[in-house]
Amino acid sequence: MTDKELLYIEDTLGHEQFITQMCRQAKSQVQDEKLRSMISDLEQKHDKLFHSFYSLLSE
Repeated sequence: MTDKELLYIEDTLGHEQFITQMCRQAKSQVQDEKLRSMISDLEQKHDKLFHSFYSLLSE
């Protein structure tokens, strides 16, 4: 991978971590169970994306 590609992946990892953290924070503050469930689904999707991008670095 080029340096530019590695920087892109690093930046993307940071964004995915941030979104996952924001989902966790929002989930703890929401009262509505349906909304909490939707946020939880988003959290899982972004955590999965983080791990997918991270795995690119180990190839």
